[in-house]
Amino acid sequence: MFDYRGLVLVVVLGLSACGSLTKPATVRSVLDGNRSGDFKNVNALFSTWTKPNSAGCALGVLSDGRLLYSRGYGLADIEHSVPIAPTTVFHVASISKQFTAFAIYLLEQDGKLSIDDDIRKYLPELHDFHQTITIRQLLHHTSGLRDQWDLLLMAGWRLGDVITQEDVLKLTWRQEELNFPPGQEFLYSNTGYTLLAVIVERVSGMSFRDFTDQRIFVPLGMSHTHFHEHYGDLVPDRAYSYEWHGDSYRYVALSYSTVGASSLFTTVQDLARWDENFYNGNVGGKDLLAQMQIKGKLNSGKEIDYASGLMIGTYRGLTTVEHGGADAGFRSEILRFPDVHFSVIILCNAGDADPSGLARKTADIFLDSRLKPLPPALPQPIEVKIDPKQLGATQRPQLTDEQLQQFAGSFYSTEIDKSYTVLTRDGKLFISDARTEDEMVPVRADVFEADFPFNTVEYECTKTRRCNSFIVSNGRVRRLRFQRINLVPNAVTIKLSASAQQR
Repeated sequence: MFDYRGLVLVVVLGLSACGSLTKPATVRSVLDGNRSGDFKNVNALFSTWTKPNSAGCALGVLSDGRLLYSRGYGLADIEHSVPIAPTTVFHVASISKQFTAFAIYLLEQDGKLSIDDDIRKYLPELHDFHQTITIRQLLHHTSGLRDQWDLLLMAGWRLGDVITQEDVLKLTWRQEELNFPPGQEFLYSNTGYTLLAVIVERVSGMSFRDFTDQRIFVPLGMSHTHFHEHYGDLVPDRAYSYEWHGDSYRYVALSYSTVGASSLFTTVQDLARWDENFYNGNVGGKDLLAQMQIKGKLNSGKEIDYASGLMIGTYRGLTTVEHGGADAGFRSEILRFPDVHFSVIILCNAGDADPSGLARKTADIFLDSRLKPLPPALPQPIEVKIDPKQLGATQRPQLTDEQLQQFAGSFYSTEIDKSYTVLTRDGKLFISDARTEDEMVPVRADVFEADFPFNTVEYECTKTRRCNSFIVSNGRVRRLRFQRINLVPNAVTIKLSASAQQR
């Protein structure tokens, strides 16, 4: 049975913890309009994460500058049975980006940069692509820069490895091609936001953590928020990362020591203060915050839905401003409805959680009278299970062992300083290194499919069938070139030197 005494306690704590965020109100007024039923329905949404030994989520519901309801569901630390609370500190992944963008706009407000500056003014190490990339294009994901995480995976890293800011930058400086000309397309790129953090550091003369602490978090009273520059730093009251495996949760390491694109640590209660700043502009001012919410445009003049670390859209007739995040087992969402001064914040440490969907369902409960009706549900299609490897098998090229052999060999990419071996076995082609091996399935002449992060491997062959290079593409990295290693003398020297050192 639902315990209303517990409900009142949660509401009182939510109000008192907000300090200046909270407007004068009594518990009774908060419960007016059948709020108790709303709270009960919201709790039902999160019932999955109230079972024993479960990871879970922290929830904050904000209305008119007031933390209307906040609660934790599940455990922040399963091994030690530590429950999640509104004060639990979460890694919030890409929600970090709006804070990075805000830092850039603060520096523009200070007169220290322009968002239309060429980024090589501040990042001379970046390859000269003979095309200008602006800070604005980094903010809007229209720069054409390849994504850092996909590049690292192609370079043989695992995202559970310790990854530092320097690791990402070294890889970025090696890039010699873009996915597309700057401004031509929108394609989400974490690399751009890492570079924005570096620009903040170089322009301000401060570490990114110190700048954001002094200019954002301290002025807003976000006392449990920081950019986590080193994965090993201790954080009181933190949540750990979990993913569902079969019948229980399993810990998933997150060892990022990078900032800008990710690595913000914060709480529901601190994010409530950040959210309210978009209305009152106490830090930065209303003009700056309005500028942050202007949608980007492509070279063609087409407007995109992405602004500066924020997605601008609509839901059931109301304007939305939002962003989510996902790293390891962490999942997060801030969903704001500026027309009605209402927001939902959900921070989770359960990889199977869907905070974006949960935030909308929470809004459905509280804003039902203000929202347009949901469209009727479409009939569910009949599920037909097909083995993907058999899909279109009759159209796939049937290659002999001799034909497969022309694709085999060792190949090296200068842009990620990585070599792979392509080999034949049992009538199949595989791409491998010391850590992994994936089958390359032929889809058409000289083109193969493989598991992520390779996805598409396209050979470049001469008329005499000398296949001395291939290019790899996936969603966020396009046309990364590998050449046969005997055609890259410097690469051979590098590899031999490395192996000699190991001996």
